[in-house]
Amino acid sequence: MASGVIASLRNRLALILLLCMVAAPLRAQSADDQIAPAVPSADEAPVALLVDITSGQVLHARNPDRRFMPASVTKVMTLYLAFELIEAGRLDPAQVFAMSPELAREWRRKGSTMFLDAGEQVTVHDLLLGIANVSANDGAAVLAAGQAGSVAAWTAAMNDTARGLGMSGSHFGTPNGFPDEGRTFATANDLVKLARAMVTRHPDKFGYYVGRTGFDYKGIAQINHDPLIGRTPGADGIKTGFTNESGFSYLGTARRNRQRLVLVLAGVENGRLRGRLARAYMEWGFTALDRRRLFPAKAVIGEARVQNGDTRRLDLVAKGPVAINLPRGSKGKPTATIRYEGPLRAPIVAGQEVAVLEVTAPGVAPARIPLFAAEAVAAAGPFDRIINAIAGLFA
Repeated sequence: MASGVIASLRNRLALILLLCMVAAPLRAQSADDQIAPAVPSADEAPVALLVDITSGQVLHARNPDRRFMPASVTKVMTLYLAFELIEAGRLDPAQVFAMSPELAREWRRKGSTMFLDAGEQVTVHDLLLGIANVSANDGAAVLAAGQAGSVAAWTAAMNDTARGLGMSGSHFGTPNGFPDEGRTFATANDLVKLARAMVTRHPDKFGYYVGRTGFDYKGIAQINHDPLIGRTPGADGIKTGFTNESGFSYLGTARRNRQRLVLVLAGVENGRLRGRLARAYMEWGFTALDRRRLFPAKAVIGEARVQNGDTRRLDLVAKGPVAINLPRGSKGKPTATIRYEGPLRAPIVAGQEVAVLEVTAPGVAPARIPLFAAEAVAAAGPFDRIINAIAGLFA
């Protein structure tokens, strides 16, 4: 692993500028400034994780790798898998699935429901709305069996998808999180990975299906119990969970001023406390820290060395503005490091993720921002290899 500040004059100047910007005096608080809430205590939320997924910075973590039963938060993986299949052309929101007699015997009116009956036909579109907004256990089972042929085949696909996302501490035994003797478990870190993938890979589907105030199906209106929607500015939900075994859990997100936070809570004693904690964490995340913009969108942040390409160096850019969250009043100076496995090997596609910008500062977790190739690099031809060999002698 090659790590360190890239040895180019332009990159050194960029990082010097970065540090100067961050080291600028912080704004003094006036009497009119809102006092940010404190982080909730450990006895209220045994598992808690708040991450700024815009920068990859962990803002607060308590037992982020402890395994717990996610209950209905499991349905987020079912939704994500469905979004992936729609994107791949293997599932269509207009498709119609039926609740088989076997599924009806197991899932009809079991826990949270959209009141499906044996033999009833329902579109994938309505199933997704029911799963996302009223936590329909029956809807998740019908979607799973309808698309994959069986619930077992669907859960196997859920676990394959989880592994693809790097969710190494999680396993799914059902499509809906109903108690299954501990076969379904997750960690807060893994759920943040899942939320990030859903929001970034499928923003349109996420925005359409997730975070509604409720769902009316067959004339039966039900409300969404998400504790942030309609109460926390910028909140767009994701999923609550509860069983007697797991307690109350939550995976949620909110976005303000191009900054998106993701929150995980687990093992909370009751629903009212879960709601209070969720709102307190989000307000703390948005108001207790100063978010410092380090680079504007599309700025060239540095360079990486390239091997066997038609150029020896590649400009690196981020997807959007680069920022880090610092405690108010912090005077520590951040440092920045570009990390990549190098030299990079051509060919490289424009927009390919090739490196990470890690920004660290005293008192906060690092921000890790993916960096992408600003342009394509083709494999070197015979003339390019000669030039590269000569240039290497003087490097």
